Amino acid sequence: MAANCTHLDQIRDVSPSAEGCEECLRLGDSWVHLRECLSCGHVGCCDSSKNKHATKHYRATEHPIVRSFQPGEAWRYCYVDEVLV
Repeated sequence: MAANCTHLDQIRDVSPSAEGCEECLRLGDSWVHLRECLSCGHVGCCDSSKNKHATKHYRATEHPIVRSFQPGEAWRYCYVDEVLV
């Protein structure tokens, strides 16, 4: 599937910004699952969470690729091309 993504060159060696969703932690809110931005390391909640902070981060920054930040999961997703990479 990686051949369908045109943003692989934007993946960086990042460190997670937090152990949970940055914004939800500040708000004292909860989340369902976590995503880590592979451009800057921002950790945000998924679209199944009420706040959808990972997608909001993408819209604000245009950083295209996130990875699951869930233990045991290794998938990555490109928001722009809408594909798993």
